[in-house]
Amino acid sequence: MKDYLIYSIGFLSQILFFARTIIQWFKSEHEGKVLSPTLFWKISLLASILMLTYGILRNDAAILIGQILVYFIYVRNIQLKNDWKPMSPAMRLGILIMPAIILSFLFFGTDYSLATFFKNENNPLLLMIWGISAQIIFISRFFYQWLYSENRKESILPLGFWIISIVGSAMNFIYGVYRLDPVLVAAHSLGMFVYLRNILIHYNKRSLFSRLKIPVLNKLIAFVSGKIK
Repeated sequence: MKDYLIYSIGFLSQILFFARTIIQWFKSEHEGKVLSPTLFWKISLLASILMLTYGILRNDAAILIGQILVYFIYVRNIQLKNDWKPMSPAMRLGILIMPAIILSFLFFGTDYSLATFFKNENNPLLLMIWGISAQIIFISRFFYQWLYSENRKESILPLGFWIISIVGSAMNFIYGVYRLDPVLVAAHSLGMFVYLRNILIHYNKRSLFSRLKIPVLNKLIAFVSGKIK
């Protein structure tokens, strides 16, 4: 029963991560250019909190390190989208201290410790190194995106973001297979198409959906893109 609960948290976080990607992709396809919607970053925050919890429950240092490193980049992008100050002060404070609360629970509310994570018999040293490397490469896309966006004073998802996404996702997929982690395997197999499609959108401004003559699908795309209220 405990394993089912843990995997449920992991799958829920990945469903949210995948949902943000689908929303970004639909909006980009509809506009014929790669966009960085505010909702993408808000969903990222919620999913990251769940994934931090999952990493603790799975005793997985790679997941934990990856999520901690990228969490505040999500916050910064919301600021760049000018959607941070409209939030209530209590919500902003809660978002900022949430990682500290989760880590405090890890070290003071459970039997876990740093030694627990780095001496996990179910995650051999070489596999853990591969997993941490995969996480660092995968989340480095957000550091690249952050610096790119800071330079232009607006939130942008540049071409390099998607290229790094494919490389990091492939490494995480391999890690998930060897780790026997269905959450990672499912997440990184589903995202590859969207990453590739954003690269193609970058080079070809014509939307894939503009070629489709299905009225119901086009209405759905318009709704997700915010064109229909």
